[in-house]
Amino acid sequence: MTTSEASVSIIIVNWNGGELLRRCVESIDQFPPRLPHEIVVVDNASTDESVEWLKRQAATGRLRLIENEANVGFSRANNRAIAETRSAIVFLLNADTEVTAGAIDTLIETVQLHARHGACGPRLVHPDGSLQPSAWPNPPTVWETVIAGTGLWRLIPPRLRGRLLLGGHWDHSTRRAVPMLFGAAFLVKREVIDAIGPLDERLHMYAEDNEWCLRMTRGGWRVIFEPAATVVHHGAQSSLQRWTAPERLRVQLRSSLEFQKRAFSRTRFMAQLAAGCAVSGLQRAWRTVRRTRTDEVAIVFDVYSTALKQSLRRHRPS
Repeated sequence: MTTSEASVSIIIVNWNGGELLRRCVESIDQFPPRLPHEIVVVDNASTDESVEWLKRQAATGRLRLIENEANVGFSRANNRAIAETRSAIVFLLNADTEVTAGAIDTLIETVQLHARHGACGPRLVHPDGSLQPSAWPNPPTVWETVIAGTGLWRLIPPRLRGRLLLGGHWDHSTRRAVPMLFGAAFLVKREVIDAIGPLDERLHMYAEDNEWCLRMTRGGWRVIFEPAATVVHHGAQSSLQRWTAPERLRVQLRSSLEFQKRAFSRTRFMAQLAAGCAVSGLQRAWRTVRRTRTDEVAIVFDVYSTALKQSLRRHRPS
């Protein structure tokens, strides 16, 4: 199928995806959307066997392959495919996902229910079928950081807690507009991209979905969570080939802070940094007292405190 004939472009960014990439493509073949569609894979200079496999699939017409000479990051790779397609609907799909029966059609139907439905995401599950929280507050507020990080959320009735805090506090059982959806499986109308622009390429990896969703909601578009569509997400398979778990956490935190710095006024950003320092510092002290591992919270405290010190130095009166 040519690009001009496709109504839906399913875009996958690959970097050493291996067997999971193959399973992702096979799941689309097994459960394709009813609308005419194309599979476009952008390879970010893979060094495993996946790139040769992609070339063979492209030669048969099963998918279209776009090859980058270097790993240009998630945002830039997706943007290249978005620019080289013409479909009315774009479905960004991670290489470590598998769609299930009817999932893509359900997302398409949901995003088309209302003119202001700009994007839609499915219920993400781990390979064992357990829920993977994918809807989050965006951007985070000081009170959310404090309540979620100190355990004060236990004082809020469960139903209200889920509605306010989302994430792991919400059961993801109902369709609703949300501030942000995890970008592992994210369906967007082309007219939204034309209106607000593509992914922010300054965010190489992580937080690009936060930033894009924020631009959508600030532009008057609704981001819809659809529980009737399910996508299996294995999670972090490519990134853990590139970084250790502690390194990946630092990259995630720094990307999140870079996004927040752009999303907030300086005063609010500084308040966020202070809240993050206070909460992670308390968590580290509490775990030290209880003699439990402090590795992750120590990294969080280090990243937030370093960012706070740098921000204070930049704005110190001369």
